[in-house]
Amino acid sequence: MTTRRALITGVTGQDGSYLAEFLLEQGYDVIGMVRRSSTVNFERIARIQDDIELVSGDLLDEASLIKVLSDNRPDEVYNLAAQSFVQTSFSQPVLTGETTALGVTRVLDAIRTVDADIRFYQASSSEMFGKVVEVPQRESTPLYPRSPYGVAKVYGHWITVNYRESYGLHASSGMLFNHESPRRGLEFVTRKITHGVARIKHGLDTNLALGNLDSQRDWGFAGDYVRAMWLMLQQETADDFVVSTGETHSVREFCDVAFGHVGLDYQDFVTIDERFFRPAEVDLLVGDATKARQTLGWEPGVSFEALVKMMVDADLDLVAWQKLDEDRRRG
Repeated sequence: MTTRRALITGVTGQDGSYLAEFLLEQGYDVIGMVRRSSTVNFERIARIQDDIELVSGDLLDEASLIKVLSDNRPDEVYNLAAQSFVQTSFSQPVLTGETTALGVTRVLDAIRTVDADIRFYQASSSEMFGKVVEVPQRESTPLYPRSPYGVAKVYGHWITVNYRESYGLHASSGMLFNHESPRRGLEFVTRKITHGVARIKHGLDTNLALGNLDSQRDWGFAGDYVRAMWLMLQQETADDFVVSTGETHSVREFCDVAFGHVGLDYQDFVTIDERFFRPAEVDLLVGDATKARQTLGWEPGVSFEALVKMMVDADLDLVAWQKLDEDRRRG
C-alpha cells in the first residue's frame, strides 16, 4: 500500500501546523507550501520541520502551483493559506482579494490541470455569515459578509462549489467558526488577551487595550478543527460543513476567564480603545455543526474554559522565558 501524500498551503500558520502534525500521525507524507520570503516564520512547525517536505509556491502565481502539484503529486490538498486577519483586510482589501479569493481559484485550476482526482479542502470561514440572518448559522444560512476578508472568503467558498459542480472535483469547504490555540497570532483578540494577561501577571504591563467587548463568537480549539478538515476529504462525496462548538461567548467573558485564571479581575486592567473597532462590526456568530456530527462523526474535544486556560498557561510560560532571556542578556 502506497503512503498517502498531502499538500498544505499555509503550513506555517496555526491551522497548518496542527494539521501537519495530525496528518503525520495518520501516516501521511506531508508537503508544506511556503512563499519565498525573508519573513517566513517556521516557529509553529519547528518540532516537525524535519518530518515534512517544504516546497516553494505562491497563491498569486498559478504556474508555481502547477509546478508544486506536478512535482509532488499529492492525493489531498488543504488550502489554508490566506490573508487571514479581518482588521488588516480593511486596510489591504485588494491583497486580501488576490490571496483569499483569487488564490483559491488558482489552486483549483491547478488541480484541474494537473490531476482532477486530487481531493481539495478549502478553509471557508464563519466571517462569511457576517451580519447574520439566522441564529445559529448552518450550511444553508445566507451569507452576508461584513469585511473585505469575509467577502473574499465568500468568493473562495463559491468558486470551490463551482469547480466541484462544473468539473467533478472532490472539493469540500469547511465553514469553520473561530478556532484558537497557543499558536494563534498576537494580532488576534484571543491571543492578545491571553498574552496581555501573562504580561500583566509578570509585572511587565499594567493595562490591556481592547475594542468591542460585547462581540460574541463561537470559539473552539484549532487542534480539534483540523481533524474535521481531514474527515471531509475521507468522504465518498465532497460537501460543505459548518465546524463549530455551538456555544457563544463574548470577548468580555473571554477576558473574565483569562484574568480570573491568574487571580485577577479584568475590570481593573482592560481599557476600551476605539481604534480596535471594525468599520463594519460582526456582533454574533454561533454555528450549528449538526451535519458535521452526523456525517463526519466529528465532535469538539476542548471546552471554552479549558481553551482559554490552555492559552493563558502557554503565554505565562512564554513571557516568563522571554523575561528570563532578557535578564540574562542584560546581566
